[in-house]
Amino acid sequence: MQKQTGDKPLRSGFTTGACAAAAARAASQFFLCGVPLQEIESILPNRQTVRFALNRCQWDEGFALSSIIKDGGDDPDCTHGAEIIARVRLHHDQSLKIYGGVGIARVTKPGLGLEVGTSAINPVPRQNIAEMVRLELDDSIYRGAEVEISCPDGEERAKKTLNARLGLLGGISILGTTGIVLPYSTSAFIASIVQAIQLAAAEGQKQLVFTTGGRSEQYAMRLLPQLPECCFIQVGDYVGIALRNAVRCGMEGVHIVGMMGKLSKMADGRMMTHASASEVNMELLATLAAEHGSPEAVQTQIRAANTARHVLEICQAHELEKMPSMICTRTRLICEKFARDKLWVEVTMVDFDGKTLGRDERRKEPS
Repeated sequence: MQKQTGDKPLRSGFTTGACAAAAARAASQFFLCGVPLQEIESILPNRQTVRFALNRCQWDEGFALSSIIKDGGDDPDCTHGAEIIARVRLHHDQSLKIYGGVGIARVTKPGLGLEVGTSAINPVPRQNIAEMVRLELDDSIYRGAEVEISCPDGEERAKKTLNARLGLLGGISILGTTGIVLPYSTSAFIASIVQAIQLAAAEGQKQLVFTTGGRSEQYAMRLLPQLPECCFIQVGDYVGIALRNAVRCGMEGVHIVGMMGKLSKMADGRMMTHASASEVNMELLATLAAEHGSPEAVQTQIRAANTARHVLEICQAHELEKMPSMICTRTRLICEKFARDKLWVEVTMVDFDGKTLGRDERRKEPS
């Protein structure tokens, strides 16, 4: 898969989750047939079917072992070239156990959407791994499986990530919501944002929808079905650049749809929200909680929180139901000021399942 930037075609790559699921299917198939495989067909979370070449396919102490060398495409991250291994043993019980081995991080702090003490295999990859294994179980005499995912040099590779700071210790995480790593360089991605805004303007649109990724874009499309597809633009971490270009192209307003982490950074005035460029300001969130009327003990919990998602869990546990909308309101004010009041802005916070958590819809007339 390629994406053109100037004269250079950029290659898409695959997530650690996609590689783990494909390796798990290959190991399951090898366990059943006993004949080493050279490649395996796997279905990604986005429902695309892909064939992966196998690096290894062999027996390992009663387990079938298969591995894939992760190809991150162009602009690869620290997991590019990593060997993602799946060891699988099928059994007659109904249970399907999936866990991390060597080089896969363990969760030591709350707020990541994963249970403390478990392996850092995110929900979508975990579901994808289970699906691929079950495809092999369906026509077999077996009903369940034990699946171990590992990465031999994962602990060393993880030193180039924020895992340790987040309490993910001992290796890399198994990630990915679609299975695909998009091949954007920074300049190419910014250029694509500008072009998308220009295209919407050329088609006579006067309002846009900015989202930070594919999942939030899907949820935004459900929230705003009246708008044509060209209005929806994935701006990633570059909301500031997107807002300036919206003004430049004569837009009247912008809807921003995002999740707790990115919106919390925008509410703090961060118009570039990449993890390496800015962190969530827990003091700001504690201040908002105080304005909500929360006890000092809750504010202390928020200041010590691990992630913005952890803060959301704290707020939900203590019935601070207005916090998401307060963050949306502050984000709106920051963004309108950044756009020099030449745009109205509406902000909606959604969770990982697309449920609306908070919203600020008060429009300002452009000056």
